[in-house]
Amino acid sequence: MTGSVVHQLEGADGAFRAVVLEAEADRANPPCAAVYGEPSDGCPVRVHSRCLYGEVFESTDCDCLWQLRESRRIIREHGSGVLVYLDQEGRGAGLVAKAKGLQLSQKEDLDTFASYAALGYKADTRSYEDAAALLKQLGLGKVTLLTNNPAKVYALEVGGIEVEMQQLVPPELSDTALKYLVAKELHGHAILPNKLPA
Repeated sequence: MTGSVVHQLEGADGAFRAVVLEAEADRANPPCAAVYGEPSDGCPVRVHSRCLYGEVFESTDCDCLWQLRESRRIIREHGSGVLVYLDQEGRGAGLVAKAKGLQLSQKEDLDTFASYAALGYKADTRSYEDAAALLKQLGLGKVTLLTNNPAKVYALEVGGIEVEMQQLVPPELSDTALKYLVAKELHGHAILPNKLPA
């Protein structure tokens, strides 16, 4: 694949191909993807931004780890699909900004969108152009996107990918994670009503 480095990996749920965008080699952590089976148009795709606290430390203050695992389950059940992983910690602001935002949120009882604003950060600076480019390199022109974020749908469509959105239904979550989902819904995410507090 031109512009990418491709190799095989074994995972707990089976083998997959790792695809790393070589065109982004000047970045320490360029966009990459786990490709399961032989994806074709319409297959399930998850575009996932890094969350150190959720994915590595398994914090229950967000639903990031659950979204990651649920997406892999759906892809495996389908038989093929793609997990695109982007190094966009803290909605693109980085780990230090995320930590400061959480610190202020806990001190002042704010959601992280409000704490970001108070600290002078934009609510969300993530970009999904690389995700669209990577999917095109894989020969995909149409995907079933596993997300609750319409901004991802729009970004991929602008990038030339036809998208059908499949919402991820969150399980029982901690009170903090539920508050975060409420905040995300207020900022445009499509969260199922029966998963939010009344």
